[in-house]
Amino acid sequence: MLRRQSLRESAARTYARSLPIVPVRARGLTIEGADGRRYLDCLSGAGTLALGHNHPVVLEAIKKVLDSGAPLHVLDLATPVKDAFTSELFATLPGELADNARVQFCGPAGTDAVEAALKLVRTATGRSGLLAFTGAYHGMTAGALAASGGATDVRVTRLPYPQDYRCPFGVGGARGAELAAHWTQSLLDDPKSGVAAPAGMIVEAVQGEGGVIPAPDDWMRRMRRITADRSIPLVVDEVQTGVGRTGAFWAVEHSGVVPDVMVLSKAIGGSLPLAVIVYRSELDAWEPGAHAGTFRGNQLAMAAGTATLAYVRENKLAERAGILGDRILGRLRGLAAAHPCVGDVRGRGLMIGVELVDPDAAGPDDLVPPASSALALAVQQECLARGLIVELGGRHSAVVRLLPPLTLTDEQATAVLDRFADALAAAERAHIPQSPASRRATAPATAAPGPSH
Repeated sequence: MLRRQSLRESAARTYARSLPIVPVRARGLTIEGADGRRYLDCLSGAGTLALGHNHPVVLEAIKKVLDSGAPLHVLDLATPVKDAFTSELFATLPGELADNARVQFCGPAGTDAVEAALKLVRTATGRSGLLAFTGAYHGMTAGALAASGGATDVRVTRLPYPQDYRCPFGVGGARGAELAAHWTQSLLDDPKSGVAAPAGMIVEAVQGEGGVIPAPDDWMRRMRRITADRSIPLVVDEVQTGVGRTGAFWAVEHSGVVPDVMVLSKAIGGSLPLAVIVYRSELDAWEPGAHAGTFRGNQLAMAAGTATLAYVRENKLAERAGILGDRILGRLRGLAAAHPCVGDVRGRGLMIGVELVDPDAAGPDDLVPPASSALALAVQQECLARGLIVELGGRHSAVVRLLPPLTLTDEQATAVLDRFADALAAAERAHIPQSPASRRATAPATAAPGPSH
């Protein structure tokens, strides 16, 4: 099956290359492959599976719609399923936004919701420019890619995103964030900056693909003030950070920021494709049909999403993610103290990243060691050999990312961390030269057999 996939599918396939498994059954954190091996899934559909695989409340919601005889395809017509989803969604939003909001159902992917958000603010303001940030990721369609950090044909103004470990100003901490904010304000107010008044600013409260980098709360509040004072709509991309992932229902809630537009997808569909934007009614300057899509009325996704949103809210899974995430970060930082190849451990809630570096390759002008994509790939492969699925991200694909479901138990968290620690030690032994004495002291433990290829 894997061979046929490699022969038939596009060269653009991604996860199938680094995770050569054939899932046949799944429940919660666990995936079972066709070869009978079981894996702990800390990818969770790139953050889509807030409740893990096949959660009973999600399956029941889908079954209820199927058994009801309701139409499954309705374009943008009103239905009881849509009304229930919209009501539950608005119940979770920051109150100041929910009281004065409109929602636009988009095509099924988050990138289409990003396109809708950019189109909306350009229509509402009559301006075309856009402010985005280094390291950003907003999707794979043209407009979303242009606002992402890897863009080569740059049509947006790129601003510095604050980070401690690889601070663009070389100072990190609160001072680094202050300098980033000052740069943004100066650029917008300088009549000779070459930057015209933009249609909007788009930002992630935690950069996911950029390397799991949480934005400082003070900096987020500063971005809100800067944009509000200059009548620039603030668009917050919550595609991966939403629905409790970071320890708050929406990541902007950590800072108390209320954006003008929120871009939502992934977990809001309860594992099925769904994407929306929610925005202040004052921005609703669209003509009918200004943003449309054949598959914006996915009834099964709306039902699954309603069940997921309600379950996360009623069971306080966001708060649980914050508490458990702090414990996981603590243990990972303990590992970092014993492994020089771990440059940084960071994250928020159950959105966690471990940046791997080459500790012996730092030059005299390097503030921190260079990232090691080879070591990160080796750790990912060693994790898979031990039945643990993780993803890579960051500027050089050197950040091992953990995105377990919010239903993760304490016992499961311990199992994940044990497997990760073992994989890290094995990859480090294979990639970092050691003295003979050191090698004898850290002889490799017997690993579980790898998956069948």
